[in-house]
Amino acid sequence: METVNLELFGKDVKVLKALSTAKNVSVTKAPVLISGEAGVGKRTLGLFIHQSSSRSEGPLINVDCSLDAKEVENQILGYRDQETGKFHKGALESANGGTVIFSNVDGLEDSFQKRLHSILNELSDYDIDLRIISTTTKNLSKLVGSGRFYRGLFTAISSNSINLTPLRERISDLQMISSHLVNICSEGQKVIGQDGMSKICSHYWTHNIQELKAIIEASVEKSEVDCLEANDILIGERRAVSMMAEDDSEGIRLMSLKDAEKLLIKKALVHTSENRTQAAKILGVSIRTLRNKINEYRQDGSAFFVNLR
Repeated sequence: METVNLELFGKDVKVLKALSTAKNVSVTKAPVLISGEAGVGKRTLGLFIHQSSSRSEGPLINVDCSLDAKEVENQILGYRDQETGKFHKGALESANGGTVIFSNVDGLEDSFQKRLHSILNELSDYDIDLRIISTTTKNLSKLVGSGRFYRGLFTAISSNSINLTPLRERISDLQMISSHLVNICSEGQKVIGQDGMSKICSHYWTHNIQELKAIIEASVEKSEVDCLEANDILIGERRAVSMMAEDDSEGIRLMSLKDAEKLLIKKALVHTSENRTQAAKILGVSIRTLRNKINEYRQDGSAFFVNLR
């Protein structure tokens, strides 16, 4: 299991407050809701909470709730293989004594939200003891108010809430983390020059630390100089910064091309907090094409797209 490097969170006052809250709640078994933009470190903070708790020796299982609805249900509750008849345990049972992270919890289908709430309330009846950590890029309380997220489930998972501030709002952290990443990636052989740092600070980091790390790694690898200036920082090039890297554990299961297309569009919208312009850029399609696809999925009755603002 990876070890969390707290230096990559930064030293901003709001970040330090979030880390302090995480340390305090780690000694309890109470559920935690972590919110923030894509790539800001929500899942990593969840890992830190688990590692800092008395459950650190127990299992840690991550479920990406933005995946296909049936796949998510199977991962959480378990399923029986139709060919062999063997039952595969779900995360709730497999993580007994440990922690389950519901990444992108807002992606749960409406009907399953109510069912999951009921199941979580009954875990003790089956001698299942685990902590639930949830992450989201959305404001769940607003989704509850608009009827887009089940209030009972929200109450069950949000007794402790932590928000991680976007990297672009923490310039001093952006500079510090960039220098730290260059030092690590180059094994202390390279630094960032003034022009290079100015280019980094002026960029809108849509995927926050996740994106910054990918850019720094590529820049260090391709540069032949010891001091990285603006031309050496590979921002703006068509790079494959994976929007799925933060939360996926097993990747995409085999499915039809149509279902895969719908899933990728859903994930792009989840990771951009439903910003259609940014999602279209990530997917490499026009905003018109994305709009047409959303309307198509709405007509099919897909709950996520029906509820899309």
